[in-house]
Amino acid sequence: MSQLICAVVRSMLVAIILGVGPACADHPLTKVVRDDRGGYIGARAIEIAELNARSIRVELRGRVCLSSCTMYLGATRLCIDPRTSFGFHGPSRNGRPLPPEQFAHWSDIMARHYRPPLRTWFLDDARHQLRGYKRISGAQLVALGYPACP
Repeated sequence: MSQLICAVVRSMLVAIILGVGPACADHPLTKVVRDDRGGYIGARAIEIAELNARSIRVELRGRVCLSSCTMYLGATRLCIDPRTSFGFHGPSRNGRPLPPEQFAHWSDIMARHYRPPLRTWFLDDARHQLRGYKRISGAQLVALGYPACP
């Protein structure tokens, strides 16, 4: 019985940490992302790997998904709201340029989360934007093959 309790508590803690809802047969775990302005690239990459490993669905909704939030586009189970505005820019340290080798490293990590041709556009263009954002609408991403949320 204590193993069952531990398993339930562990599942609840993971759900709280990842911000996902309860699971049942008809409704697999889902993480809904709304108005996310970004964060640390490495932490986001780890989170997305965990979401993918657990087959958690990611829904990108809200007005904006900026900076490292766009890395959720690498989620295995994903949908996006066509009305959401996605803002891309290159890796930096609080808006200051990184040394070239770090810039290349973190740009590559970000780009791995995008499908072609978005990946190519990011590497050729958007990653060189360090202030502000290069914006793409959710509708444009749907036109590139990303699935729209119902």
